[in-house]
Amino acid sequence: MRDSRTQRHRQPAVRVAITGLATASMVAALAACTSMGEGSGSTRDNPSPVRFQWTSRDGGNTGTMRAEMSGGAVFEGPFLQISATLRLEVLDPMWVGWRRGWNDWRYWGPYAEPAFVTRYSGRVVANLRGPGEERMRCRFHLNEPAQGMRGGGQGECQATGGRVVDAVFSAS
Repeated sequence: MRDSRTQRHRQPAVRVAITGLATASMVAALAACTSMGEGSGSTRDNPSPVRFQWTSRDGGNTGTMRAEMSGGAVFEGPFLQISATLRLEVLDPMWVGWRRGWNDWRYWGPYAEPAFVTRYSGRVVANLRGPGEERMRCRFHLNEPAQGMRGGGQGECQATGGRVVDAVFSAS
């Protein structure tokens, strides 16, 4: 009898150990999926430094971005890389506070209703919200489109009021 009780008592301990290993493996896997990177920039009119940070859970194709101005103002919001499988309505959050589209990108133009975008551009757009009602929209050209933001890139952001920030992201 003693043997059967001993084995019964050991089984839960074994399950706990296996569950703990599985949980640790899942946490490690999730952490491995998170990508982060930094960039730097400066305003055009009065060269002041701007610090950029981005975080993504899908390798740098979508995520969140943060721009910290030298005066302390912080802008945060989503970014995404325009890809072959993107549905146009996914872009709707990028236009909040702005007219739809970005007409000076050649392929980019007004569109009437939801459709599929079938072009792969290597371009990233972001819509960042700052203090009060301030906004900043950004567009970047990726160095290595297949790597997303991890491959680095460069571009510009435009804040409400017309202030422009040039930005560069290094490969991470």
